[in-house]
Amino acid sequence: MGVAEDVAAQEFWAGLRLTTQARIGLGRAGDGLPTREVLEFRAAHAAARDAVHNPLDVDALATAVSALGVGEPVHVRSRAGDRSEYLRRPDLGRLPGAVEVVAADRNVADRVAAANSPGARTIWSGAGLGCGDGMGMGAAGSRTDAEEVLAGVPYSGADVGFVLADGLSPRALSDHGVPMVAALMAALGDRYTFAPPVIATQARVALGDHIGAALGVTTVLVLIGERPGLSVADSLGIYLTHHPRPGRTDAERNCVSNIHPPEGLTYARAAQVTAALVDGARRLGRSGVDLKDTSTELPSAATPLVLDASSGRVNDIRRPGPSLVLDAVDPE
Repeated sequence: MGVAEDVAAQEFWAGLRLTTQARIGLGRAGDGLPTREVLEFRAAHAAARDAVHNPLDVDALATAVSALGVGEPVHVRSRAGDRSEYLRRPDLGRLPGAVEVVAADRNVADRVAAANSPGARTIWSGAGLGCGDGMGMGAAGSRTDAEEVLAGVPYSGADVGFVLADGLSPRALSDHGVPMVAALMAALGDRYTFAPPVIATQARVALGDHIGAALGVTTVLVLIGERPGLSVADSLGIYLTHHPRPGRTDAERNCVSNIHPPEGLTYARAAQVTAALVDGARRLGRSGVDLKDTSTELPSAATPLVLDASSGRVNDIRRPGPSLVLDAVDPE
């Protein structure tokens, strides 16, 4: 390839790279990749591995979450005893193993009483109590039942509960968890009461069903670190489950994913979509496949569209049916 052709090829790929974080047009050096591309690939792979294995700083996160004024957080650990077991046994990450209070000030009783008074937007029925050890073992050495473990989670009866879960990228939760909760609180506004937040470690999404049921919330929002890739290692997802209880399936949830500004979804937009889904779930009475957000598909708020599940076609009138489609909103 001549110099002119090489320059033209680079300009072509440079334009396409502006539209994606994928590795495209890497070039070649003989029969292999250029050294720079190989080193960048290895660095991205190392970042992804670090995102999975570096533990969450629970105390630092708890301090930052407490500052939001939503209540003192409780820490729930799954039955996975360590990161290795968590990765090998996804089932253990879905079950609660232990509960403890985490706060910058361990004497939280006075602050809990003030921040969660009857007139406040956050409801609290008492500070969580330690229960079991990191493996979720009882005093006799046997596995503690989920209900017994979660007796340490304060029942609130609130409208919405926040579970901040490390998932497969604790880094994502550290980077985006607190500003995302702040954006959600602003988007949900005074229409809803909030339960005290729960920080979950070695956690899978379904652990939020147990926590939401223990909190007694109508809707639980699980903010969880998503599986890292070679382009993004700090992506956060929000899983919404209406009337959470153990045994809920993935078909009964809604997900807002790829939250990692500035490249991914912004906090404001993610909060906007999530708040609309919370509203929709309350109207429909359930979450999951029957609840749709089509705000990005609608031409304007004045012309709502409804997806006809029987035909797969989009009609331009609203009609009753098994699915609820949300009104359009203007993204920020």
